[in-house]
Amino acid sequence: MKRLLALSLAFGLGLVITACGDGGKGAADTAIKAAETAFAAVQAEAVRYVPDQVKTVADAIAATKDLFAKGNYTQALADAQALTGKITALGDAAAAKKAELTKNWEDMSAGLPGVVEAIKGRVDILSQAKKLPAGMTQEAFDGAKAGLDMMTQTWTEAGSAFTSGNVAEAVAKAQTVKAKAAEVMTALGMEVPAALR
Repeated sequence: MKRLLALSLAFGLGLVITACGDGGKGAADTAIKAAETAFAAVQAEAVRYVPDQVKTVADAIAATKDLFAKGNYTQALADAQALTGKITALGDAAAAKKAELTKNWEDMSAGLPGVVEAIKGRVDILSQAKKLPAGMTQEAFDGAKAGLDMMTQTWTEAGSAFTSGNVAEAVAKAQTVKAKAAEVMTALGMEVPAALR
């Protein structure tokens, strides 16, 4: 254990000497590359779920590289080391947002297919009826049928988006279906569930 500690200290001292020898250029360069690698590892997920925060970190990396390019190695090293916390926070924020959206998707996917089926059943019954209910125009009914087609298509797209890992898109499409379902149910004279209001 002592030998390992001594080796670690010797390695650390070697880094300090190297950093002093080249004005900190090597250490700064290594730290910047490490930050870029860490950023690359979380970037794809972060762009999907917290795009506004991605720009902040990307700008910080660019500013650090600019300092390095101008020869301000000491500040570039300090800023590169500070990037570690920002990149970790970015990854955590993306994971939290993904978890939140996944929960939203699970909640909607548990109820929306049933709602769409209920609407389809109502449309089928009215399609076979000789006469539409009082107060419902043919135009309103045709609009409801078109709305059902749109919901069915959009829900299929939402499921595909979720399966491919794009939870944000899946939830956005599911929200569209949810809003349309309330509208169509009202047009068909159906009771709109509290979950759709």
